[in-house]
Amino acid sequence: MAHWLLAAQSAHSCGPCDILRAIQRVLGVSSDAARQRGKKMEYLEMCTRKNMLSVATGAGAIYLLYKTIRAGLNSPSLSLEPVSIARLAIEPGNFAVKDSGELRKLLVSLSQKQDDYAKSMILHSITRCVYLLESEASACTYEDIRLVASALDDKDKGIKIQALNALKAFAGIRKFRIKIQEFVPKILELVTTIWDTELHIAGLRLLNGLPLPDHTHPLLRRMIPSLMEILQTGSTLTQVQVLKLLSNLAQKEDLLYDIMNCQVHSDFLNLFHASLPGNLLYEMLVFVEKLSEGRLTPQYQSVHWEYNELSLHEALFGEDSRLADRLLSLIIHPEEEVQIQACKVILSLQLCKEEEAKCSRQHVECSYFDEDDNP
Repeated sequence: MAHWLLAAQSAHSCGPCDILRAIQRVLGVSSDAARQRGKKMEYLEMCTRKNMLSVATGAGAIYLLYKTIRAGLNSPSLSLEPVSIARLAIEPGNFAVKDSGELRKLLVSLSQKQDDYAKSMILHSITRCVYLLESEASACTYEDIRLVASALDDKDKGIKIQALNALKAFAGIRKFRIKIQEFVPKILELVTTIWDTELHIAGLRLLNGLPLPDHTHPLLRRMIPSLMEILQTGSTLTQVQVLKLLSNLAQKEDLLYDIMNCQVHSDFLNLFHASLPGNLLYEMLVFVEKLSEGRLTPQYQSVHWEYNELSLHEALFGEDSRLADRLLSLIIHPEEEVQIQACKVILSLQLCKEEEAKCSRQHVECSYFDEDDNP
């Protein structure tokens, strides 16, 4: 690398003869040694026009890169353009040595009146800074979180999305997660009332990064039909994120029945088609596994649940369900992760059938003894 930089500097400040000598040094060729060894023709072949052009081009490119980095390091630290991660990463002393002050300046700018474009760009830059400048992000206050979250109420959809992304970045810092939980109702409202792919992804990613305490369950219960609709009609990235959330909710005892009894489209099982992306199929299978595991718990089996005909339960576990056929086709899926998860679901379904048969036998036996006791 040092040789290339020397060649770049030579290309910038020297004449043709100096450039030739610099290129010869890079190639490790000495004209004196060539003459002494009497290999003039071989030396000329190494210094053909093509070789000289390639080396000079590479040297010039590195020199331009060197100038760009120098210019970036000397540029002003605050602007309405997105913060340069490369500049922050290269600048010495940004990590644990001293604070750049970049994040604080952005937060101050956010607190001031800005037009929509500037506000969106500031939020975008805050997100980048939080991910990159961990020490500065950890030094932020709850008021800073509240300031960022206030942008969720903005009329501009793009600003809402940037605010969700910024909160997701802050949620990566443990001490801020509980604070951000306060905004779960607002986040759910945005996700379930605004039909926009980018907003759905941003909101669902944030929800998946937060613990959802029990007091949010009543609200989540009301949102389950909307989440199920997003699953069936959203983009692939949106479907993956909503499945992660639903898999989490399926493990909540007080929400399991609401998910099971939620109405779905008649073609719901098309979400298991082998032609779909592997990451989507994997998350679908995880979701079914969580539902199947929930059905096996003593608490769930202690109640005789009733489901509507178009419910998720009937589509997956009902007598007329074609889920088994879909699972068999996924056992030979090209992606091993999907194959393994399909096998897990099949085993889980088999356990459910055995458990249901056992409970049925016990019910029959109890009925028999009751008849004997009452002649």
